[in-house]
Amino acid sequence: MKRILIRTRLLVPLSDSLGRETRIEDGYVLTEGVLIKEVGKFNPERIDKILNDSKFDLTVLGTKDGQINRSEEVPQINGVALPGFVKAHGHDHESPLIGMAKDVPLTTWLDEAVNHFTGFLHEEEKTLTERFGCSPYYLTYLKARIDDLQHGITTAVVHHCNFNKYHVPELVEANRVAKTKITIAVGSQDRHYDPRILDTPPEVAINRMDELYEKFKDESDVRIIPGPDQFFSNGPELLKQLKIWADDHQTMIHIHSSEEYATTQWFTKEYGMTPIAYADSIGFLDKNTFVGHQVQSSEEDIEILTKTKTSVVHNPLANTILGSGMPPLQKFKEKNIPFAISTDGSGSADNQNIINAARLAAQYQKAFHKDATMMTAQDVLERITIVPSQILNYNTGSLSNGLSADITVVDLSAPNLTPTRIDNVIENLIWAANGNEMKYVISNGEIVINDYQFVTIDINNVLKQIQELSELFYAYKQKKTATKATGIRDSE
Repeated sequence: MKRILIRTRLLVPLSDSLGRETRIEDGYVLTEGVLIKEVGKFNPERIDKILNDSKFDLTVLGTKDGQINRSEEVPQINGVALPGFVKAHGHDHESPLIGMAKDVPLTTWLDEAVNHFTGFLHEEEKTLTERFGCSPYYLTYLKARIDDLQHGITTAVVHHCNFNKYHVPELVEANRVAKTKITIAVGSQDRHYDPRILDTPPEVAINRMDELYEKFKDESDVRIIPGPDQFFSNGPELLKQLKIWADDHQTMIHIHSSEEYATTQWFTKEYGMTPIAYADSIGFLDKNTFVGHQVQSSEEDIEILTKTKTSVVHNPLANTILGSGMPPLQKFKEKNIPFAISTDGSGSADNQNIINAARLAAQYQKAFHKDATMMTAQDVLERITIVPSQILNYNTGSLSNGLSADITVVDLSAPNLTPTRIDNVIENLIWAANGNEMKYVISNGEIVINDYQFVTIDINNVLKQIQELSELFYAYKQKKTATKATGIRDSE
């Protein structure tokens, strides 16, 4: 069986068994297969036994070709070992959209960037496939896996909306290549959206879920769950049937909720209640439901979220760029509403820098409440690791024996992270890191980034093709105007 041995100057396990605030100087992690075997302070006698155990194929991180003579000392990497980050909400089709349709509200951005781009892929799929030698959807999904791994994300929820709901197999294949773990929240819409992708009657969406679940139920690193796009774009009958499907298959269910002010106000006026109150009225909310954004939250909404044990995923990068606002995180904390911090898609957030997302979440709340003590570095680091793992019921998010071997090693030799010591390592990760100092990344017991080099993905070829795809879309935009079909329009 394959083993990987990692010795780092600092180690932050974020583990309930070791203590979430534990910080280890000169620590080591040993993986065995897809799991973590041992975590602790470097012990020469124990390490000698590991090195001399001939039953295992051992790779020592930080050595040439991963090999070491038994007489040599295991090198200490000048870095900090952390659990791989867990992204609880994102969209893998948005990477080519970085910088497009900015300085506009959400619904305009959806029409002019996301839906226009996926419509382009849909219309030009055959031509693009011939040009690139693979599905253009697959190409964007593989780039998204690169974006995640570059920032230490090894587990992700992919909210697979609009035309992408027809291209789940390409996403699964990209995940196989990247060696990551994903939950695919398969999208649905039956109103207030592009008519080309409406699911009517509701059985269309249910049949899709049945087919995809059956097709990928044995895929160990893939989970298929319902992911209706928005409350305004999914009617009550469809939402009820999708929730029944989730309960019958013992899966979670995910949806965007109360993200933009104008749309939330329109919904509340149209239906006589907020999206959250509406969801509660049809039995959609419980501990297996997690909502993205929840920026516009009334006092009643907060009480409903508390009562139903619904979880929230906060996406500060996208919420600020799109002018949507920020959710009342302090009230969530007071009411013990579970919430994770995430990145949303690259199109709205412009990157998958999850450390930057955690930093922004904390900075905004500190400034807004005029309270420097709230949203500490420890708090927000947990909300991109152990907290989303617990929300999503993943065996990851911590460095602990028996958990998934998902590990990132942040390079501490960078100028912005010098000096870093055992007493300030977590603070420096959140306040000083650029977020791309991931020198090594291990996912599912596989080394996927080795000394900054991608191991499983031909990154240069993918980046070249993505650049070309983006140029083709830009030319397409000059000839074809985006369809205004998403929800309420700004003039209404």
